Amino acid sequence: MKVLVVEDEPEMLESIERALRQENAVVESAANLQEALDKALIYEYDCILLDVNLPDGSGLELLQELKNNNKSDGVLIISARNSLDDKLEGLNLGADDYLTKPFHFSELIARIRSIVRRKKFDGNALVEIGNIQADVTNQSVSVHHKPVTLNRKEFAILMYLISNKGRLVHKTALAEHVWGDNIDESDNFEFIYSQIKNLRKKMNDLDSGIEIQSIYGVGYKLIES
Repeated sequence: MKVLVVEDEPEMLESIERALRQENAVVESAANLQEALDKALIYEYDCILLDVNLPDGSGLELLQELKNNNKSDGVLIISARNSLDDKLEGLNLGADDYLTKPFHFSELIARIRSIVRRKKFDGNALVEIGNIQADVTNQSVSVHHKPVTLNRKEFAILMYLISNKGRLVHKTALAEHVWGDNIDESDNFEFIYSQIKNLRKKMNDLDSGIEIQSIYGVGYKLIES
C-alpha cells in the first residue's frame, strides 16, 4: 500500500507516517500544495491523505487537479475544519472520505483500507485469483487455503500485480509503487528482479494458478494459468 500524506504540521505528519509504516505502508509526504501537486500528478498512490489547510493554498485545489487529469487515486481528506461545506465540496470533487482532526489512528487506518478495497478490489477484503486467497486487511496470503509466508515487498508486489491483472505493469511503475519515489535515486532494478524471482518461485512451487510473465525490458503481467 502506497500513501501520500499532505500535511504541513510536522508533529502530525510524523505521527501519521509512523502509524502507516507500522502497517507496512510505503509512505511519502508533502508539506504544501505545490509539493503535493508535483508528486500526485506524477506518481500513483493507493490513497492520498489530504489536509485542506495548506500554507500555499487549499487542498481542494489538489482534488480539482486530480479530477482534471483523470487521476483515480483514493483520497481521504483530513482537516481540523468541521465544516459541512468543505466536506461536501471535497466529496463533490472526488474525495472518497473525510476525517476530522483529532482522530484515532486505528480509525484512520481502517478508513484507508476501506478506500483501497473499494478502489482496487471492488470493496472485497478477501481477493481470490487462481488458487490464491489474499486478505487485503490482514496482509496475508494462502494458496489452496494453506498460509504462505511472503515478506512485505513480495506481498506488495503480488497485490499490485493482482490489482492490475492481465495488464502490463511497467517495471518503473511497480518500483515506484512498492519502494516509493526514492526509486529515482536507484541506478538499476536488480532489487525488483530479486523479489519477483522469489515470489514467482513460491507461487509456482505451490501451484498457485497464476503466472507472472516477464515482458523483456518493459515490465510484468500477471495472468491466471
